[in-house]
Amino acid sequence: AFPDDHPLCLGMPGMHGNYTAVTSMQKSDLLIALGSRFDDRVTGDTNAFAPDAKIIHVDIDPAELGKVRRPDVPIVGDCRLVIEELIVALRDLLAGGSAFPDRTEWAATIAGWQAAHPPTYTPSEPGELLKPQYVIERIRAANTDDTIVASGVGQHQMWTSQYWRFNEPYTWVNSGGLGTMGFSVPAAIGAKVGRPDRTVWAIDGDGCFQMTAQELVTASSERIPVKIAIMNNAYLGMVRQWQELFHQERYSAVAMTDLPDYRLLAEAYGWKGLRVETADGLREARRGCADYPGPVILDVVGEPQ
Repeated sequence: AFPDDHPLCLGMPGMHGNYTAVTSMQKSDLLIALGSRFDDRVTGDTNAFAPDAKIIHVDIDPAELGKVRRPDVPIVGDCRLVIEELIVALRDLLAGGSAFPDRTEWAATIAGWQAAHPPTYTPSEPGELLKPQYVIERIRAANTDDTIVASGVGQHQMWTSQYWRFNEPYTWVNSGGLGTMGFSVPAAIGAKVGRPDRTVWAIDGDGCFQMTAQELVTASSERIPVKIAIMNNAYLGMVRQWQELFHQERYSAVAMTDLPDYRLLAEAYGWKGLRVETADGLREARRGCADYPGPVILDVVGEPQ
């Protein structure tokens, strides 16, 4: 709904968000929450979340208002209609002689956070396995703004949220906090049926892909040319990350052993299969994906940790 390249877009907040988005919410004096559930992935400890902020909470479902955080101004309604009415109210205030507060200092503070704490990662050295953030950045760079991308659930979902730049509406299809592993392959197939004129990518994890890989036959039999990039790190990465953070690295059922050869699996279903392990291989594979008119699986063997 709001383009990533807009100067006022701060990115994703919450547990997997960036420093500026999180801190700006924590330090704010007013939050206008449009359709937000104030779920724990965004708020963390609700008692410590945005402690000095007044809340204007807009939701079409009245049950959401006050469920987690008591709003100072609850509004039941469709977000588009409410936003239009808010604009009318603001224009009336300005016409009546009110003025916007000076936000110069606040804007400078946010810019300082962005400069000091940009989202970043350590690039792979030559000969090392690829970093998934780099892979997503490079796939995004090879595609247009109207490309539709779907994701499964896990680390690859968070990396896609952070490193794919979304500048058009309805181009980001994922299951949010529902945790629906296996979502991306059927979602991408459905998106391509709905918008056959668009390029559609599924960014998936090796764990998620196991859940709905059989749907490749649907795309084959119905001639639906989607493209799937599998972030193949041989782990259930998000579960492992939580076991690292909260369970003293007592790993259980997170290593993905005896995985199939996704390139051969793609060919068995009549898809084009590509496998990459290096930056040079990724550059070549991107060209292969762009030039091929049918469905493609790109198996990206990445850094396990």
